[in-house]
Amino acid sequence: MVPSSVRSCLFPVAGLGTRFLPATKEVPKEMIPLIDRPLIHYGVEEAAGAGCREMVFVTSREKRSIEDYFDRSFDLERALRRRGKDKLCQTIAEISELASFSYVRQREPLGLGHAVLCGEPLCSQGYFGVILPDDVMIGDPPVLSQLVSVHEKMGGSVIALEEVEADETSRYGIVRATYSGEGLWRVTDLVEKPLPQEAPSRLAIMGRYVLSPRLFDLLRDLPRGRGGEIQLTDGLRRLLEEEPIWGVTYKGRRYDCGTRESWLRATVSLALEDPSLREIVLDVVRKEAMTELTEC
Repeated sequence: MVPSSVRSCLFPVAGLGTRFLPATKEVPKEMIPLIDRPLIHYGVEEAAGAGCREMVFVTSREKRSIEDYFDRSFDLERALRRRGKDKLCQTIAEISELASFSYVRQREPLGLGHAVLCGEPLCSQGYFGVILPDDVMIGDPPVLSQLVSVHEKMGGSVIALEEVEADETSRYGIVRATYSGEGLWRVTDLVEKPLPQEAPSRLAIMGRYVLSPRLFDLLRDLPRGRGGEIQLTDGLRRLLEEEPIWGVTYKGRRYDCGTRESWLRATVSLALEDPSLREIVLDVVRKEAMTELTEC
């Protein structure tokens, strides 16, 4: 792998995960499985695939299992070897070898901008990535790698963009941008969750960023915005006054796992793409459909 100019990737994982209660009372939302791996694993693999070697988790006191997951489990590995499951043992051991892992606490839930600011001690040496693990993104090359490539070619910060329906703009940060060709946009403004009639476009910011360390200073001096929180979008607006921000309509597929309903859709979609699971899903659907027809 060619060394990347973006060595660190920050993961904001301090949220309470209330949409998945009661499951998330003790299990972090980021540790909910999507097929055979927790959500957070997909994001870390993506960052590693983009050349990042230092993973920084902005966490809270309820998220200790994330730290345990990316650590070695010698007792489990020994048990697997005793049972002759060497391949599975190797898979488990390799999790801790994906990168180096660091953790910092977000003591108050003050928004995404505040979560990013909490990572300053570990990410201030250069441009850094940010991955929001609610969005599992599958791309070749990895989506974050696509952003890093633009940063290395054009300079400045880079954000992932996706065109959404007009009635969905109030769920996302939305950009005003000028198209530069080949999926690249020069961002000229950003608005946090605008109503459809107020949105400057339908280009929504998705959960992947390559950001300038200058952003930390701007976030520190930022007043609280929408919802009484420190909004990352507001910090990016200030950053835009000092350096370019590029948007990339990324190549790949996004699996929204932020709600029970979207997580279920993602699980079914990925299962259908797995030859070893596809027939199981289809068999269940067929049987349920037959049962409904019989009852009618």
